[in-house]
Amino acid sequence: MPTVAFKQVDVFTRTPYKGNPVAVVMDGTSLSTEQMQSIANWTNLSETTFVLPPSSAEADYRTRIFTPVSELPFAGHPTIGTAFALIESGVVVPVEGRLIQECGIGNVALKAAMDEGGDWVISFELPSPDLTILTPTQIDRLEMLLGCPVDRTTPPALVDVGARWIVAQTTDAKAVLGTTPDYEALRKHDSELAITGVCIFGKCCTGQSDIEVRSFAPSCGVDEDPVCGSGNGSVAAFIRHHAIPVGAGSRVVSSQGRILGRSGRIELSIADDAIFVSGNAVTCISGTIRIP
Repeated sequence: MPTVAFKQVDVFTRTPYKGNPVAVVMDGTSLSTEQMQSIANWTNLSETTFVLPPSSAEADYRTRIFTPVSELPFAGHPTIGTAFALIESGVVVPVEGRLIQECGIGNVALKAAMDEGGDWVISFELPSPDLTILTPTQIDRLEMLLGCPVDRTTPPALVDVGARWIVAQTTDAKAVLGTTPDYEALRKHDSELAITGVCIFGKCCTGQSDIEVRSFAPSCGVDEDPVCGSGNGSVAAFIRHHAIPVGAGSRVVSSQGRILGRSGRIELSIADDAIFVSGNAVTCISGTIRIP
């Protein structure tokens, strides 16, 4: 049975097993879509990526991104994790600290640089977000499914960045951590709206981070994503849209994953013309995977 190189990378952390893992199949050229989906279902992670030669002349590589049950045009932590795996393996080399990833939504710009501790910090530019404010009836239903209060002065919105997240602000970080959604009802809700899932956030009272975030995606086979890049990027777009005062100027630090025993840290850079989502990554598994 043939094998290909494989890595499992923990994203949005410097500490192994405290972020959000992504499986990276380093060469997917011999695989069919059905084989990719089968492997992603087996890894049972929120996402598995497959590296392919780019079809775009501007891109350094192409990736296909799968949840356990479906393919996504774009996702955040797989973008950072795949770039890290390729840089670490020497497959790609950032030119002046920049890379271009091709994926279902098109080309995504990335920045890569070493921090003072010698760890890679990788950022992706969020695809241009499209926001649609929910109706009062939709907000009522959302609040019931989440089981937490929703701030209606900053009404929830569907934020489409390739991944499609409903974003809602709640009272504070304590309310975020205390939320217990009805996952089965939320799965039906998300399927009806053809969305990836729901992200909630609240402001933090400590100096460790500015906001606490949770991301629920039961219709994608992931009840709760430990630390979500596209979800946090969508939260950043929501903050910009509503001009919510949080963080230090254009910089917002997000924490995610505490309910699941993780300690993810995401830095959001919010400007009028661009949003960047940044984080560290570390390889936890490196070897080969058998091809079915």
